[in-house]
Amino acid sequence: MTTHHTLDVPGARLHYEVRGTGPLLLVMGSPMDAGAFAPLADVLAVDHTVVTHDPRGISGSTLVDPEQESTPELRADDVAAILDALGADTADVFGSSGGAVTGLALVARHPNRVRTLVAHEPPITEILPDAEEQRAAMDSIVEAFHREGVGAAWMRFMTVAGFDLGEGGAPTPVGEPTPQDIANSVRFFGHELRGTARHVPDTAALKAAPARVVVGIGAESGGLITHRTSVALAGLLGSEPVVFPGDHGGFLGQPEEFAEALRKTLVR
Repeated sequence: MTTHHTLDVPGARLHYEVRGTGPLLLVMGSPMDAGAFAPLADVLAVDHTVVTHDPRGISGSTLVDPEQESTPELRADDVAAILDALGADTADVFGSSGGAVTGLALVARHPNRVRTLVAHEPPITEILPDAEEQRAAMDSIVEAFHREGVGAAWMRFMTVAGFDLGEGGAPTPVGEPTPQDIANSVRFFGHELRGTARHVPDTAALKAAPARVVVGIGAESGGLITHRTSVALAGLLGSEPVVFPGDHGGFLGQPEEFAEALRKTLVR
């Protein structure tokens, strides 16, 4: 059974969901909402208490100021507030994409709240040797959004990220976007993408924290920019990435296999 909750935090009201029993595990993305992780969370809930949430400004998590910028630090403080609401001192954390960046900020800002962080393909392009070029590419995505709208921004985003768009030059449609999908995209391109991509992890804090930080990388992500950022982050931390099934969204297509890989990674 999944229970739904709301939590008031400075500047926002957060929506989060709890399912299962066992050790506490937070599963999160950004801009992906709780619904994107439901298949994975359902599998993990067999032996974990799994908490998912909508990041502030996304889906069910509403803002006092809709123009507020989303930063990993702000989102990390929201996650710490959810832990407080749960009465939990610590938790294991799995974050994917922007959620992995949130997790890195969480460990740096609240080091005693995390047991193990699995940071799956964080898109932190500022740590790459060609950071200036990547910054310009991210700017081009935002410019496409303001000039041509959400559809053009997603096309530019997919190209910059390294996804194979196929002979037709576009990904295979998975259905018409809902009004909420569009609103989330507007939020992402208008107020979140730059802050996430330009986050520079505090590697000294990450190394000094009691939390174990594991970098996850998709087995099929070799052509993606997040493969490069994951390898670079692991190098900064002096570790080797852990390989997970699939590509950047492996948890969507292979939730059973992905959950098993995550369970193994969480075991110390």
